[in-house]
Amino acid sequence: MKIGELARATATRVETVRYYEQIGLLGAPARTSSNYRAYGPEHLARLSFIRRARDLGFTLDAVRELMALSDDKSQSCQAIDDIAGAHLAEVDRKIADLESMRSELAKVLSGCRQGTVAECKIIETLAPRESGG
Repeated sequence: MKIGELARATATRVETVRYYEQIGLLGAPARTSSNYRAYGPEHLARLSFIRRARDLGFTLDAVRELMALSDDKSQSCQAIDDIAGAHLAEVDRKIADLESMRSELAKVLSGCRQGTVAECKIIETLAPRESGG
């Protein structure tokens, strides 16, 4: 299949497919006599793996590690569990940060009295603090 077909089959932009090739995540395909890239089922499977991992928020480095580990079916999956566990901890940290931001924003917004900008608690909260000295 051509690059556009591979991209459509995996809901990936053509530029992204080329980028994954360039950085070595996706193997270089054979070329047709017209010099078009000719992708096979292995490219489709690999790109689908990359897409699912990226959709879950794994970094490109983590995706690279996961793919390398997945190639050796006989080894323990402990390293894979470690990568996924570290990623889950990072997701939990980001959720906690977002919850904190949401709480602060809701607090500031609840103080809004629909008055003028001069009395706006949101602007007051965002403005630089005056130093006393």
